[in-house]
Amino acid sequence: MSRKPKLYYFNGRGKMESIRWLLAAAGVEFEEEFLETREQYEKLLQGGSLLFQQVPMVEIDGMRMVQTRAILCYIAAKYNLYGKDLKERALIDMYVGGTDDLMGFIMMFPFLSAEDKEKQCAVIVQKATSRYFPAYEKVLKDHGQDFLVGSNFSWADVHLLEAILMVEEKKSDVLSGFPQLQAFKARISSIPTIKKFLEPGSQRKPVPDDKYVETVRRVLRMYYDLKAN
Repeated sequence: MSRKPKLYYFNGRGKMESIRWLLAAAGVEFEEEFLETREQYEKLLQGGSLLFQQVPMVEIDGMRMVQTRAILCYIAAKYNLYGKDLKERALIDMYVGGTDDLMGFIMMFPFLSAEDKEKQCAVIVQKATSRYFPAYEKVLKDHGQDFLVGSNFSWADVHLLEAILMVEEKKSDVLSGFPQLQAFKARISSIPTIKKFLEPGSQRKPVPDDKYVETVRRVLRMYYDLKAN
């Protein structure tokens, strides 16, 4: 196996994007193998690389890891992005879980019909501004620190910035009523490893387009239409 982590997924965001973000935040270089055909996917299945017959899959430290949450936990712990003690880890898990809930409204957005996309966009903005962003605004205001947990940069910060940028793609001024989050976004975006990942030419993936959607449908044989929540 490669010494660099190797990521197996589609050439697009999906569930792998948060893994890319976390590795980049840790300053870890990684390689990618993009799934473009059903045959590639079946080869991984037949070779026993996909324990639960699903991607993402990451080769790291001699392991072939699946399950997005397990991969992210491992990376966070390995690169000191998981808090200094059990209490901080619990808070990080809690905040990441909340951010995951928000991201869940966005994840399947590219696969919706045009009509359902319009409805789902409104849902995403409503959930972000009425439930999730107010919670993080309060956390930052109450403890007065630069980061969500303790005095150090963590997985929770990376995940929240990713989510903020995703929601801003749906409504550019979505943070207008959240001064703490505006300042948070500026701080985290200026961290050297994050700044590098946000620059053109990085391994960060763009907003999913029709080509990405068609590739995922073809490889995974997704022939049904998804509905908005």
